[in-house]
Amino acid sequence: MFDEDGSLDPLLKFLLYSVLTLAIGKMLWEWITEDVSRWITVDLWGVITGHPWWTALIVSGGLLVFLMLGLLVAFVSDTSSAVYAGPQDTLIAPDAFAGPDMLTFRMKELSSMSATGFEQACSDLLARDGFLSPRRVGGAGDLGVDVTARDSDNRLLILQCKQYQSPVGSGHVQKFNGTARPHHGADLPIMIALNGFTRPATDFAQHHKLVLVGRTELKQWAHGRHLYDVLGIRSTAQ
Repeated sequence: MFDEDGSLDPLLKFLLYSVLTLAIGKMLWEWITEDVSRWITVDLWGVITGHPWWTALIVSGGLLVFLMLGLLVAFVSDTSSAVYAGPQDTLIAPDAFAGPDMLTFRMKELSSMSATGFEQACSDLLARDGFLSPRRVGGAGDLGVDVTARDSDNRLLILQCKQYQSPVGSGHVQKFNGTARPHHGADLPIMIALNGFTRPATDFAQHHKLVLVGRTELKQWAHGRHLYDVLGIRSTAQ
């Protein structure tokens, strides 16, 4: 019955626990099927039918409380996520391309930013590389432009920045192509995607001479390499 150390034999212990579990389960089942069911079908239903307006008021109040709690949780989640507002908020990631004081970003940092913060980070990287008048202009009605700048040859860069968690598809690239040059007059239409592009998207961009910055290129740029070096674009300033 007992082991050498004085503990109960494992088989007997299992049987004892099984009996106790069955006994407790039987008691709970009887309580649920008798008392609880009677309370739901008789007592609670009697309260509802006897006081319908009070019941409606209590239910509405409960739903309102749950709604407010949901909004509070959503607000706390939004405020706790990383928000980038300028170079002073960045984390320096030492890299072979970067000097000790150069503005750089880790990829996970770019991923955790808000969409606006991601656009601002791209604008600040342009400023780091010496582009002229980089400016974030993204927002409602931006017609496909998030950041603008000019290079030393006075070429206009129009950037669209996509922080999607999956590769950007051909449809988005086609829309960008429809506004970057015809509407904004871009000399260099550049589309940036945190997690790259689909094959149809890259094929379309190549055919229409759009510049795509996928995850690999973005990582090099964010880690300190000049954008034109990453893309193989020549400039008189380089």
